[in-house]
Amino acid sequence: MKISTGQFRVKPKDKVELKQWPTSVPPFYHSKEQYQELLNEQIERLSTLQGLLYANNSWSILLIFQAMDAAGKDSMIKHVLSGINPQGCEVYSFKHPSPEELDHDFLWRSIRRLPERGRIGIFNRSYYEEVLIVRVHPEILAAENLPDELSTKKNIWRDRLRSMNDLEAHLTRNGTRIIKFFLHISKEEQRKRFLERIDNPEKNWKFNRDDIEERKLWKQYMGAYEDCLGATSSKDAPWYVVPADVKKNARLIVAQVVVDLLEELQMNYPETSEEKRRELLAIREELVKS
Repeated sequence: MKISTGQFRVKPKDKVELKQWPTSVPPFYHSKEQYQELLNEQIERLSTLQGLLYANNSWSILLIFQAMDAAGKDSMIKHVLSGINPQGCEVYSFKHPSPEELDHDFLWRSIRRLPERGRIGIFNRSYYEEVLIVRVHPEILAAENLPDELSTKKNIWRDRLRSMNDLEAHLTRNGTRIIKFFLHISKEEQRKRFLERIDNPEKNWKFNRDDIEERKLWKQYMGAYEDCLGATSSKDAPWYVVPADVKKNARLIVAQVVVDLLEELQMNYPETSEEKRRELLAIREELVKS
């Protein structure tokens, strides 16, 4: 079964109202066993395509995951990309910027982590935090120590979104394909997952008071996400709003999107030249005799 993912893709310059986007859709599977079978098929296909990407060594892939707390970014990366060779993949989680990072422009620390050709890079959060949490918490912007005339500029968020679009257009022109996922969880489902983290001692480490404080700013975050998604979803670097209330469904959607992207590249293993083939045959003959 192939999932039609177009319904989750944000059209370029679309006006996004997240209340109109579902946080849950009917399951793509009839049982736990069928879900696992479908996911395993996708993981196996991803593994094959990632091998092609690595051998081809022309394209690179950047996957960006953004979400509210408890939406399942970590488990998404763990389950969907479990079959990928670690040598061809790097996951990077962006936390509070270091003093060194604060002394550079806001894109600097992300650019340093971009994937090499032939590899898949995964950003667990990303430079988009600069128009999300920084927008909701102006004190973070103040810590970036921008010149006064820039930090108080009326259109600072518009300008940052433009910088992100420009970066992604540049990367696309140079062989990096980008897909961005917003794991769209409902406020009620987040509440349930927070309660589970409190009630289950093995999950206590995942929860702290700051999570509740951020939850109080839900409306502000939704507004920031809506502006961000609408302004930065493009033909070559689209956003997908993935219904995340049901983790299994979300994983199948994300896996399908990544498989579709890799298949679009129509990659082949490098052809062996006649000279190289003669060399290999000579080496083979030596091995047979040894």
